[in-house]
Amino acid sequence: MTHGLTGGFAAPAVEAAATFRAVLQAMARPGRIERVRGAAPPPPCSPAAGAVLLTLVDADTPLHLAGRHDGEALRAWARFHTGAPLVGPGEAAFALGEWAALGPLDAYRQGTPEHPDRSATLIVETARLAPAGARLTGPGVRDVAALSLPEIAAFARNAARFPLGLDFILTAGDRLAALPRSARVEAG
Repeated sequence: MTHGLTGGFAAPAVEAAATFRAVLQAMARPGRIERVRGAAPPPPCSPAAGAVLLTLVDADTPLHLAGRHDGEALRAWARFHTGAPLVGPGEAAFALGEWAALGPLDAYRQGTPEHPDRSATLIVETARLAPAGARLTGPGVRDVAALSLPEIAAFARNAARFPLGLDFILTAGDRLAALPRSARVEAG
């Protein structure tokens, strides 16, 4: 059996519901780190990123794979488990890759004044995810939160475009955090 056919959720309804709740908690509370389990995608995709794909991406959700994540094993896995059409950045509802490979950010849909919800969500694979580093404020943050980010300037520019802009899910191993476009970011 090829790897594309394995590595999905063993109990899809239960594991997808748990991952969905974790993503919602992370989006509602920027800087909060959640653990998710159940997905075993092919490298270089982390279990957390795989769980997010299995939960949020389907045949009606265009997906862009960037850099090292755009390999045949992950393409086959994503096609089999989600049915998502694989597209370029300008057409993507979701994109997955390491920070450097996902750029430039203006290549993705940013929403429109009439439909700010029509923007992309980027799943950013990181080596480390910790509650330290960049300072986060805004909706869902009591006083201040901190999160390790691959850079600060791009996230700050993105937040300045609110209600337009991108949303981000950061993943490392079995952990994820989220940075919605409403979160303000500055150096910690």
